[in-house]
Amino acid sequence: MAVTTKATIASFRGKLLKCAHNASTTNCEMAFNLYLPPQATTNSLHKVPLLIYLAGLTCTGDNGAEKGFFQHAASQKGIAVLYPDTSPRGLKIPGEDDSYDFGSGAGFYVDATKDPWSKGYKMYSYITSELPQTVFSAFEQVDGSRVSIFGHSMGGHGALTIFLKNPHKYKSVSAFAPIANPSECDWGKKAFGGYFGEENKTKWAEHDATELVKAWDGEANPLDVLIDVGIADNFYKQGQLLPENFEKAARGKGRVNVRWQDGYDHSYFTMATFADDHVNHAAKYLLG
Repeated sequence: MAVTTKATIASFRGKLLKCAHNASTTNCEMAFNLYLPPQATTNSLHKVPLLIYLAGLTCTGDNGAEKGFFQHAASQKGIAVLYPDTSPRGLKIPGEDDSYDFGSGAGFYVDATKDPWSKGYKMYSYITSELPQTVFSAFEQVDGSRVSIFGHSMGGHGALTIFLKNPHKYKSVSAFAPIANPSECDWGKKAFGGYFGEENKTKWAEHDATELVKAWDGEANPLDVLIDVGIADNFYKQGQLLPENFEKAARGKGRVNVRWQDGYDHSYFTMATFADDHVNHAAKYLLG
């Protein structure tokens, strides 16, 4: 689908584009932000790799672009950053806007199988297929053969699960405060029960990073995952994130570097602090 660029903003010598397109997977117009580093804006023949950032509950494609400070390191490394939305918008499904942790702003990066959510809540297909294909078609300077993924909270869940389900599609993965074991936390149980059905626990496991990593062949393809969690994160304290479950399940699968950051919380202040580390983690694989 054609992309409409609604704004162009200078950022770290590159350009942040605010875009929209009509998406068939979600049956609505979807907005996204795309950062093109200076290497892609000063030389139209220079292709740059892509890092996809998945945001958390209540967020849009604007939050990470405006508060994450990922453009700083991305401009230095020559990496484009794609900031999708977190759900379809305005499908007029009853209950869509009733709560912050289900429906609008809370697509959980899955393809819903339960009506009425199956009519448009297809964020897994949107993120893994339709949106990147749209970006690669509209922006020829973005290299579709070099893609990495990372995210925050619900988006950390999305990044980990999408990477583990598509190991040949992404070069690397990292996460801030991911919902790492959604089948065992209240956020995940609500989302998976609503999108898949309470009885469909097999489908739950297909989108649970802790369950997925158990089947990962660490000898053939050793993991290298960077995860930052703030010790002062209230959602971690409430048992919504459970990164320790993922870390335990991933033992022997490669390197899973969970960094416990003293004094840091669940906010974008934490992400901005460690943004360069995550971009540099992706750069090892995107530019190597």
